[in-house]
Amino acid sequence: MPTQSSSKKSPSKSGVTPLSVLQRFRVLIRTAQRHSQWIERQSGVTGAQLWAMQELAEAPGLRVGELANRMALHQSTASNMVDRLETADYIRKERTSTDQRVVRLFLTDGGSAMLARAPSPARGILPEALRKLDGESLQRLQSELDGLLLEIKNMDEGFGMQPLPFTE
Repeated sequence: MPTQSSSKKSPSKSGVTPLSVLQRFRVLIRTAQRHSQWIERQSGVTGAQLWAMQELAEAPGLRVGELANRMALHQSTASNMVDRLETADYIRKERTSTDQRVVRLFLTDGGSAMLARAPSPARGILPEALRKLDGESLQRLQSELDGLLLEIKNMDEGFGMQPLPFTE
C-alpha cells in the first residue's frame, strides 16, 4: 500500500479546509466587532474614534490625511470621524499660521481624559494583535491575504475591495 509523504498532508488529515479557514475569519471579525461594541458601551465613542484619539495622543498635530493613513481609512471616512470627535469636544482643529489650508488635529483635555479612562487596547483588538506579530509573520499573512483578495476580485470585480463593515 503506497504511503503519502508527510510533507504533503491532505486537507482532511491536516484539518485545514476552506470552511475551517472561513470559520477563523468569522471569529476574527466577530471578535473585532464585539470589542468595538464593548468599547462604545464603556466609553461612549466607537472603537475607530478611540483609535483615532490614540493616534493623536501619540502624534499630536496630524493632518486628517495622515490620520487616515495611520488607520488605513479613506480620507473622507476619517474626515467624518474627526468632525464627530470635534463636535463631542474630544479633538480640536488648528490651522497653521503659515498656510491656513493646513489643519492639524489635537486632543482636547476632554479627549485626553476620555482616552485615559477608556478600555484598551485603544486601537482595537485586531490591530493590536497584528502589531504584535513579527515582520516575517505579517509579510506571510499579507501575501496570503493578497492572494485571497485576488481570487475574490477575479470572481466579482464589484465586491473585492469593499471595506469591512466594522471599520466605520
